[in-house]
Amino acid sequence: MGRSYIVDEAVAKYLGGLQADPGSCATGLLAGQSSPQRDFVVLAVQTPHRESEGQLNSSRGGSPLDDIDVEWVTEHARQVSRMLPGGLCILGLFLVTPPELSKDAQNTLKRLIFAMDKCIGKGRLWELTEEDVTDRVTLHICSKTKKTVCKTLDVKDPKSSAKPADWKYQTDVSSSWPMLTCSVEVDLQIPLTGSSDNTDKCIKDGLRRWAKQIEAGNCLISGRQALDDSELLSGQKKNIKTAHRQTLPARILVSDEQPELDERCSALVQLCSGSIRVRGVVHCRAYIHNNKPKARHAAQAIKRDIINTVSSRVEMFLEDLLINEGSHKGLCTGQQALPRRVFAPMPFSGLSVCDYMFPDESTADVAERLKEMLDWETPEEDIDISLENNQLFSPELEITDDHGSSKHVISEVENSKIHKAPHYYAGVAVAATIALLATATSLLYFSE
Repeated sequence: MGRSYIVDEAVAKYLGGLQADPGSCATGLLAGQSSPQRDFVVLAVQTPHRESEGQLNSSRGGSPLDDIDVEWVTEHARQVSRMLPGGLCILGLFLVTPPELSKDAQNTLKRLIFAMDKCIGKGRLWELTEEDVTDRVTLHICSKTKKTVCKTLDVKDPKSSAKPADWKYQTDVSSSWPMLTCSVEVDLQIPLTGSSDNTDKCIKDGLRRWAKQIEAGNCLISGRQALDDSELLSGQKKNIKTAHRQTLPARILVSDEQPELDERCSALVQLCSGSIRVRGVVHCRAYIHNNKPKARHAAQAIKRDIINTVSSRVEMFLEDLLINEGSHKGLCTGQQALPRRVFAPMPFSGLSVCDYMFPDESTADVAERLKEMLDWETPEEDIDISLENNQLFSPELEITDDHGSSKHVISEVENSKIHKAPHYYAGVAVAATIALLATATSLLYFSE
């Protein structure tokens, strides 16, 4: 038998309640935490229906498997991956089909898995390590018999074939996982060089350089340096009957100095058309399994959450500017706000997911987005907006030209039919270059 998947009973209940329309298929995501020994599945969520899906399906012929919208499935995966805190990730996909399509299901799952991993990987700023598991799980469910077939695919090998995997249900899989928390001060200035068409690349390169600094930084967990293979919870007695979630404070120490004392400075002087500045304090959290977790794996999880939340907010802000411009609503001059991070509980698991709330949004908008993206109801009072709620450090962006006046200039959106919507755009990939005004300086602030 191949890899083992320990699956929460809440996931079993959710999958058992899925109903595909007669003669049709249903897809969805499987999320949780991966470890070298086994993976833990704590969340399953069905792909939301597309508004034009009925019309789309009626216009196609052949097998219902051919009607699956790959772009829609992968975009949903990208949006949900943004909502997962450190330590959690998209582990794979499930597919519900009628019995007569069972033989062809594996080919469809393989096509979806590779497309999904490619989509999510495009926005990744941190580097994969040799220990990172590249197997992704596929779960085929027969809509009539409820029989499941679990297999894995190695996404680093396009020619890999599916291997059998062990799918085991267990209660309270993540109820006692330790939670790491930290607040990180960010002050990053990214120079913009060349033409406006090069701006998007400049921003990504600048974020990638900063991400390498975070990865190389020293991590302190509960005041102890987390570098080696020592157990994260070493010295603590474990009582299964009274197990509860521990909250471990973390700190990341980053130096601007060269990593090697004898390394020569390779600084270059470049002409810049402007710069973009990211500054403020962000709240981060990560979960780590309690099966003898290593300190360095916990440090890696919280570092990746820091990188993910900063890059996601910059990306979402630029997307929002494009959507506003595309809907001909115009852009306000002066300061523009970035979204702040909020958290909501994940049903039955005791874990949490995150969302990003713009200043013109309320907790009702967050609850609606959680329903659409994650397929569950969240009471507004359960949404925690307090962690980045200091209005003195509200996120903003300012662009000034060489005369000192504030302007916003954005290139055309490739799809002029994109309309203003909630700040998650499932199925709509915003593929456009951000063109900022030459000789401009952008200031981006994050909430404290």
